[in-house]
Amino acid sequence: MRVAVAGGGPGGLFLASLIRKRDPSIEVTVFERNRADDTFGFGVVFSDRTLAAIHEADPVLREALDAHGRHWDAIEVRLKGERIRCGGNGMAAIVRRTLLGLLQERARGLGADLRFSTEVGLADLRGYDLVVAADGTGSRIRTALEPAFGSTVDTATAKFIWFGTDYLFDGLTFVHERGPHGVFAVHGYPISREVSTFIVETDEASWRAAGLDEFDVTAPPGSSDEKTRAYLEEVFAEQIEGHKLLVNNSRWANFRTRRTARWTTLEPQPVVLLGDAAHTAHFSVGSGTKMAMEDAIALAGALAAHPGDLPAALAAYEAAARPSVDAIQASARPSLSWWEHFGRYHDAFEPWQFAYHFLSRSITDARLARRDPAFVAATHRAWVQRYGAEPLDTPLEVGGTTLPNRRPERVPDGAAWVEAPADESGLPAATARVREAVEGGAQLVAVHGGAAFTRTLLCEEVRLVHGRTAVLVDPQADALTVVLSGRADLVVAG
Repeated sequence: MRVAVAGGGPGGLFLASLIRKRDPSIEVTVFERNRADDTFGFGVVFSDRTLAAIHEADPVLREALDAHGRHWDAIEVRLKGERIRCGGNGMAAIVRRTLLGLLQERARGLGADLRFSTEVGLADLRGYDLVVAADGTGSRIRTALEPAFGSTVDTATAKFIWFGTDYLFDGLTFVHERGPHGVFAVHGYPISREVSTFIVETDEASWRAAGLDEFDVTAPPGSSDEKTRAYLEEVFAEQIEGHKLLVNNSRWANFRTRRTARWTTLEPQPVVLLGDAAHTAHFSVGSGTKMAMEDAIALAGALAAHPGDLPAALAAYEAAARPSVDAIQASARPSLSWWEHFGRYHDAFEPWQFAYHFLSRSITDARLARRDPAFVAATHRAWVQRYGAEPLDTPLEVGGTTLPNRRPERVPDGAAWVEAPADESGLPAATARVREAVEGGAQLVAVHGGAAFTRTLLCEEVRLVHGRTAVLVDPQADALTVVLSGRADLVVAG
């Protein structure tokens, strides 16, 4: 059997190693358009909770992280001069170039043929029994075979740019600053003893106000946005103690979430998608590298389990790999939404509530407490100090009436009702209905229906933008998390 892998990133290289390790009779050739030592970006990060399957499949990543990586347990949130830490979030990171070099060495050692500076399309791979498209989100092979895969893309409104810095963060650190032109935030984490990754996000209004929209994004890969580098060095000068930002094809973009209805096709020849070619998830919750390597495990296992039967192997691969990807993409949507609106939270919340709002965007109070009981207990104490009672037992005065707690059995009389949309495409119309209700004199707005994250966004529109009482109508919501985080004022189950 002859397998061609288009794309020599971590997913493609790991797949080549796993296939050769399981069955040395299979010929595997990896084609990579860049040179062996080329790489864009700085580091890749992995959650401890997600590494077990990768380590079990092959020790190369564990050995790489042990020898060359950085590990930490706590996440730090910096806001308005305060630094708040939450433990129980074990992670490890490594320089991307270092990881690629070790994966190349491993694949070669197992007999894979690696061909660099070689860009291929489907027409170049006719003689192979299976083509693996591991050539990234802009995959030429996937594009050539559409609509066989049913690929769709949602583009986020937030802007992001990827730098490095010679300032060393202690671990995963989120820094939020309101500069002279708007809000900017950093995802920072160490990847070696000398360098940290430094990803900046902002909204489009801040980006344009700062004059950062002048760089020609159609310029060939390699050139970096030096004006942005200088601007952000100044915005975050105090946070990184005057250290420098490092560039590597650093330019602004909007994150694109890719989904594909089908990951495999047999016509005109067997082709399978792997990693970013099939799916992406916002980097605040998932590592694209980790997801691609997990795809590689599933595909290598399926090929080994169904020798000589490619249709069965490809079906088994998708069945094994898709549930995990679907779950990550589901949790990524509310996290990505958080980054699209973080300026609102920066201005509305005190640091303790801001940190809790951020860290609870995809998990409940109880789950967060299992990670770091002290962090959650401190957040509860801060609420009690401010309001005099535990979150759900805190009275609320609305229009001259005092409600005894935050979890009433039904929506209070006089509330305006707004139905949330099923997805973000319906949010503009829904926010217009909220505005109409408020302008009509509504003191309470009850949000129901739709999806969980659209309900949350509308409740925050009610209370943070319009200053009215937001009632979340949701039988599945964790009321404690919702109220303590400031996402809504009241939660009604029915």
